[in-house]
Amino acid sequence: MAHAKAIATIYIAGLIQGVALVTFPAASAVFTNPGDYGMSHTEFGGMFAPQAVLAIISSLLGEGLRRRLGSKRIYMLGLSANLLAMSLLVASSFVMRDHSLAYIILLVATGFLGIGFGLTVPAVNTFAAAFFPQKVDRAVLVLNALLGLGTALAPLFIAIFVRLGIWWGLPMLVGVLLVGLLSFSASQTLSTGDPTDAKDAPKDTQALPARFWIFAAFALLYGVCETMNGNWAVTYMTSHFGASASIASLALALFWGMVTVGRVLFAGIEKWFPERMVYRILPFVATAAFVAGAYVPRTNALLGIMTFALAGLGCSALLPLTISFSQKEFTAITDSVAGGLIAAYQVGYGLAAFGVGPLQTWTGMKLNSLYGGTAAVAIVLGILSFFIIPPVSK
Repeated sequence: MAHAKAIATIYIAGLIQGVALVTFPAASAVFTNPGDYGMSHTEFGGMFAPQAVLAIISSLLGEGLRRRLGSKRIYMLGLSANLLAMSLLVASSFVMRDHSLAYIILLVATGFLGIGFGLTVPAVNTFAAAFFPQKVDRAVLVLNALLGLGTALAPLFIAIFVRLGIWWGLPMLVGVLLVGLLSFSASQTLSTGDPTDAKDAPKDTQALPARFWIFAAFALLYGVCETMNGNWAVTYMTSHFGASASIASLALALFWGMVTVGRVLFAGIEKWFPERMVYRILPFVATAAFVAGAYVPRTNALLGIMTFALAGLGCSALLPLTISFSQKEFTAITDSVAGGLIAAYQVGYGLAAFGVGPLQTWTGMKLNSLYGGTAAVAIVLGILSFFIIPPVSK
């Protein structure tokens, strides 16, 4: 087993990556406020295009880079890209009145965040699986629970910093944490135990199996479902329910909080409630949340918040279990599989993040209709779960 400090490093990295990932959507009220950045819904959604594109590219290139540079260097490069993203976000606050310049800086910032996510997340998932080869499902679930905890903390932190009048305090805090993590990680021996995890390793040209694409389709559709909540919760609460920025941030925090609770819960009760059963049920929990969220009366913001909490539970274990199931099935290409699934997830993220604004413009649909329509995507997830984890024959 890996050294305790190395294990702690990877799990702390998951927590900090979670905070970094949601820093931009958590600040959506600042970005769309006419008194701050003054973005339209389309501009806000488009801001995440570089993130999705570069996360996909970096996830797909990560395996080849790992074989050239080693897993630790790829992980360190990912953390460095996250640090650049936070630095640029803070820098944009000084020019927010210059709409065009600020927007360009933010596009570059989300691009670096995409690179950071695309390199860091597959790496830490692979490290976690390698550290606990006999308990891969639990190891990956706990790692992603910490990532989820980070995503839940981001909206709470932004609400505090907004009240203090220094919203940019969140990216500043994340930047400081990343500097500390980079310094500590540099001194640790981080290895997957894979003999090809070296500079001079021969190139592996093994093709992805046909069944991998079922996992990839699941990850893509999951990305749509998660992002409809993670990126649009604040906007949905303020525009549809007329909630304040603080209440909207609470809805987002509860979504990510329940994502975390679900991951911890299902990791703890696996003996009584096996992962394969969890995997088949959760998509339909998410379906119920989307339907309920679309039909909650506009005057009842509290019920709106509760539907986001239900959606968080429905989304909770799906992505980490998809990764762990695939890594157990495709043991010879675990790094390629992790990178490919993160890339597929980012395609779904991109579709939901910057597709909502244009779709509203072209069709005239309201946000609640789009949110409710995502229930159909969640139903397809439920169907795919039975192809990924077929029933055990008696």
